[in-house]
Amino acid sequence: MIYKNYNDILSILIIFTFINIVQIINGHEDKILALEKRIQDLEARQQQYPEVTFLTYKDRKRILITGGAGFVGSHLVDRLMLQGHEVIVADNFFTGRKRNIEHWIGHENFELINHDIVNPLFIEVDQIYHLASPASPPHYMYNPVKTIKVNSIGTINMLGLARRVRARLLFASTSEVYGDPEVHPQKETYFGNVNPFGPRSCYDESKRVAEAMCYAYAKQEGISIRIARIFNTYGPRMHMNDGRVVSNFILQALQNEPITIYGNGKQTRSFQYVSDLVDGLIALMNSNYSMPMNIGNPDEYTIEQFAFKIRDLVGSQAKVIYRDPVIDDPKQRRPDITLAKSWLNWEPKVLLNDGLNKTIAYFRNELLVKQHSERNVFFPNEWLHSSNVNTMKTTKNIEL
Repeated sequence: MIYKNYNDILSILIIFTFINIVQIINGHEDKILALEKRIQDLEARQQQYPEVTFLTYKDRKRILITGGAGFVGSHLVDRLMLQGHEVIVADNFFTGRKRNIEHWIGHENFELINHDIVNPLFIEVDQIYHLASPASPPHYMYNPVKTIKVNSIGTINMLGLARRVRARLLFASTSEVYGDPEVHPQKETYFGNVNPFGPRSCYDESKRVAEAMCYAYAKQEGISIRIARIFNTYGPRMHMNDGRVVSNFILQALQNEPITIYGNGKQTRSFQYVSDLVDGLIALMNSNYSMPMNIGNPDEYTIEQFAFKIRDLVGSQAKVIYRDPVIDDPKQRRPDITLAKSWLNWEPKVLLNDGLNKTIAYFRNELLVKQHSERNVFFPNEWLHSSNVNTMKTTKNIEL
């Protein structure tokens, strides 16, 4: 065949090339579909964030939260991030989990530092929420010397940081400073009844000395301090093996195992939902009150009442059994929150049944997780106002 010009030759080459391309595509359809699926999976896994409030440089604060990957700390991170602040979390992950705050990793306002505060930390911040410390008996008794170091040396390091950068520091103290109280309910003016040599003393006494150090720095160095004496708190993201009443009872009820009460069950506790605590901590940080303040729920229940309530909410048939009492276990615990009401206009809002149902739902989902790629991520109510929340494919549990 003789071609008259180059245009004919070019047309023939284009036709043959197109035919070859079509044949190649038809022979590799499966590979192309697989590549398309991988692209879709990568797009779905792209991190999505809720809409956060925009704050100008005058209102936006740089806030350090020690222990920010823990139960309470992670909820505080959520609230402050949504408010538009720059949040820095320092955590050594002894009891905290990266999964509690992984939904913020990569956000321009968020930074995570793997750091043990027993060692000094040098950063620039405006406020410090010092929450770092094991808080449940099994955790703080596991290494009592380390617990004392965290609450003493760690607190000195944070006070030193506050002094250097002139930041305000809120210290997360505890109702355990009252020990086994002989005064009921407990006012901030009560000095407590603590056994300095008992198994709980590593936590109780180190928190008491940390309070003393806060006031020594405030008086000598002129730094601004706040002290929150936190009473029993529960909610999603609690550590499943922390040995506390709420987590123990819920897990045992969900798995139809005997619900174990240590002692006769007549000892009392007052439980607050974690979002109420976060409200109180932020209000206290931004208040003008610098003496210790109780942050807790004054509604009081016996441990026995609590066990049956959780069993009923779960719908379990688990038996309630009794074991020997724990050494130095307080017989009664109830906060007087008169100061919080008058100075912060704060009091708990979440009803016990509502808070327990959210916590039970979280633990139920946690038990369903069978592989690492699955996620039991809890998002607070504020996230529901963001359109991005619908795109978070890995979420198994969203608060309603």
